[in-house]
This record gives sequence, structure tokens and C-alpha cells, in this order.
Amino acid sequence: MKSRLVLGCLTTEGVVARARDEFDAVIADGKDDMSGTELVAAANAHQAAALLFTTTTRLDGAAIAALPASVRVAATVSVGYDHIDIAAARARGLIVTNTPDVLTDCTADHTMLMILAACRRGYEYEKIMREGWRRRIGQGELLGRRVSGKRLGIFGMGRIGRAVAARARGFGMEVLYHSRNRLPAELEAGARYVPTFEAMLPECDILTLHAPAGAATDRIVNARTLALLPPGAVFVNVSRGGLVDEDALFDALQSGRLFAAGLDVFRAEPDFDLRFAKLQNVFLTPHIASATQETRDGMGFRALDNAALVLSGQAPRDPLWR
Repeated sequence: MKSRLVLGCLTTEGVVARARDEFDAVIADGKDDMSGTELVAAANAHQAAALLFTTTTRLDGAAIAALPASVRVAATVSVGYDHIDIAAARARGLIVTNTPDVLTDCTADHTMLMILAACRRGYEYEKIMREGWRRRIGQGELLGRRVSGKRLGIFGMGRIGRAVAARARGFGMEVLYHSRNRLPAELEAGARYVPTFEAMLPECDILTLHAPAGAATDRIVNARTLALLPPGAVFVNVSRGGLVDEDALFDALQSGRLFAAGLDVFRAEPDFDLRFAKLQNVFLTPHIASATQETRDGMGFRALDNAALVLSGQAPRDPLWR
């Protein structure tokens, strides 16, 4: 008999087809991912052995306690796992896995898109064209910031941070970084380590975030830390909205203290703070950095691999603890 699985997130046709082929699967079929309550209800009704879901589904302590005993593995189709109560899962003996590596390149590509669009006023230029462009623009108007040669500060030098650094070097950027631990020289690849986040900020022409959300990083970008950036700096976030005090960021953008921002993530999603949509110096995308066919297929397949390994009595490829 096939193992029973609940696929609680809307995903690609290839992932759905494989889930149906390899598992006795219940598939999310609405217009949105299952909520935590819906995922638990589906798991109980199906007596599932495995759950696949993503960051939009919160699996907190209460949800984990309400799961049937049949559930052995919860595979999140994401790198981040701040939507899961890890302590509760571990206490229950529930194996939790994620999908590292698969989305690194596409997320780093999107980061460079955000850097370029923010520095080069991508929203404003595109808006002019959509509105019909019928007036010559003088050489002193709508000037952006050159990216090549700038100092790029990376907060969080994991897989994605390192991939961004590699791309930045192609633009002739000077890369500096702060992370919980300094990397070995071969992984730094010429990037300069700065011991504290605050010490790095005055040297950043552009700051990009690639750190996980959590108590240690909540609102680490705030009025105090934003004030440490050079006037006219550019800010990019494709990591987690929880790292940012959005009131402070809005004030810095509106006042011109920051030249521009590129934002893919927000504290509230999808109901983000609409004030940012009214600012001309912000390039916005809807938490979409990993959204390519190749990456979304790869993420779903990796999660299915992890579930299949656990249910066959083997160790998963990507456990969150060992």
C-alpha cells in the first residue's frame, strides 16, 4: 500500500503528479495553501503519515499536538522554518525537514534583480513607459545609483548570501559581510568579515539581508541601525519581513535618508503595508524570489524525497536535527 500524505500547499503540476503517483495523497485544491487548522484536519481525516506544506502554513505547538499519531514526518517546502514550533515537534518525535540548496541560485538571482531595480529606479522607469512616455527626460533627471564598484553589505552569509556575493563580484562590487560565524577563507572568496552588524552598516552602500527570522534578528533593521547606514544607501530584503521595523524603514525611505529599497518580503503577507506601494523609490515583489519552474519543482521533489525516506525507515536528506 502507498503511504498516506497530505500535500497542503499549492504547487507545480510535476510535484502534484509525483505526489499522486508515489503516495496515497490528499492534495490542496483551493485557491490558497491550507491553514494550520486545515492541514491538521486533513491529516486526521486521512490518517496521514506525512505532511508537505510551506511557510504560509503555521504548524505551532497546538497544531502539532492535534496531529494524529500516524504522522511521522513534516516536510516544509522551504529553507526557512520559523513557521514551525521546532521544540514541540522534537518533543513529539515528529521529524521535520526543509529544502536547502534547491532555491539558492534563483533567490540570489532575484536579489540581484532587486539591487539593480532599486539602484536604477526600475519602478519609476517602467511606470513612465506604461503611462506612454511622451516627454524627453533631461540628463539631470531621474538619476539612479551605479551598482558597479559599490560596497555591498551582506547580513547572513549562508548558501544564499554566498551566492549573492558571487554575483556581486561580477559587477565589480566590494563585498563585506556579517554572520554568526566567520567563514573559512575559501568560502569567503575575498569577502571581508565584519564582527558586528552595527560595525558593518556605515560601510554599506547597499545592504541586503539573508538571515533567518527569530528572536535574535527580529526588527534588527530599525531606526537606530538604519541611521548607521551612509546617507543615500540602498536596502534590499528577500529574507524575512520579521527582520525589519517597517515603520522605521518607511520613514527612512520617505525622508530620503535611504535612496531606495527592493522588498520581496514583509511582516504581514499577503496583507503587506500599503504605504510602501505609494513610494516611488521602492521596488516591490510578492515574496517570489524562488519562483521559477526549475526551483519550485526542485523544492517540491526534495520535500517528497525527504518524506519517502522517512516513511521507508531511512534517514531524511534534510533533517532539521539529527
